[in-house]
Amino acid sequence: MLYARLAELARDAELSRTYQRMAAAERAHARFWEQRLSQTGEALPPERISLRIRALLWLARHFGTDFVVPSVVRLPHADEADAAPVGGVPVGIPTGVPSLPRAGRHGGGGNNLRAAVLGVNDGLVSNVSLVMGMAGAASSDHSVLLAGMAGLVAGACSMALGEWLSVNSSREFYQAQIRARAERLAIVPDRGAAHLAELYQAKGLDSGSAEKLAAHLVESPQAALDTVVREDLGIDPGALGGSAYGAAISSFCMFAAGAFFPVAPYLFLHGREAMIGGVLATAVALSVVGMATSLFTGRSMLFSVVRQLGITLVAASITYTLGHLLGVQLAG
Repeated sequence: MLYARLAELARDAELSRTYQRMAAAERAHARFWEQRLSQTGEALPPERISLRIRALLWLARHFGTDFVVPSVVRLPHADEADAAPVGGVPVGIPTGVPSLPRAGRHGGGGNNLRAAVLGVNDGLVSNVSLVMGMAGAASSDHSVLLAGMAGLVAGACSMALGEWLSVNSSREFYQAQIRARAERLAIVPDRGAAHLAELYQAKGLDSGSAEKLAAHLVESPQAALDTVVREDLGIDPGALGGSAYGAAISSFCMFAAGAFFPVAPYLFLHGREAMIGGVLATAVALSVVGMATSLFTGRSMLFSVVRQLGITLVAASITYTLGHLLGVQLAG
């Protein structure tokens, strides 16, 4: 059902055909196992659409099929072009079906969503740990709220600055590499042609064809530079990391959104009730983050949720205990 719906939603005709053939292969698998179960007298299980599939379809409808490609390629059989048959039915995609585009080339939306999920998770884990540490020290509600808001702002600013520096540093590094290659191609085009010929030979062309193709390509300096950069650095020269300011703003907002959950109850509750409210709000948010994470990892949603809650519980317990011990010592 996932592949059939993605085929309907895909704007690219080739990708739509790929999804159609994948859907046909999976329908063949279902019919095969239905027949086997019927032959043994077993009752056929009812159709059940998993929460992961529902989530992927919702994302595809609202953000496009490219948005979910990084997650779809991690599903079982999603990217197997030649699979061994079982009982006469191919397990995987029939031979000749083109592979789905890799996440690194067409999965920008999915990568952005992944970064957003990580940002929210960082805010949740770091700030609930801070709040629990303050609560363990028997601090007043005002002090806990103040510390939580300070942690929210400081963490969000740190994340934003880190993202801004990371994107800019990456762009500057690649720009320097591109300039160096452009200068070499301009000064010694023969060496550039020889390098291109080596690249094409490594891809399987014979030496004569590779040299002719390289010589023809060097006649257009921009095309030669574009090819060298893509092959040597593995990047698209026209897209060097995206907007640094966009990444900074996104990181700031996502971290702040996650960090707000642990402190929100302190705005209208007091004492133990506020602390419990912060824990419950964080647990709900972490569960949502865990379910979103499962879309990328391919693990079950239950496993992802339990892992998120377990890791955060350990971190919060440590800070609460240390806060309590320090609070007792400082209190005299």
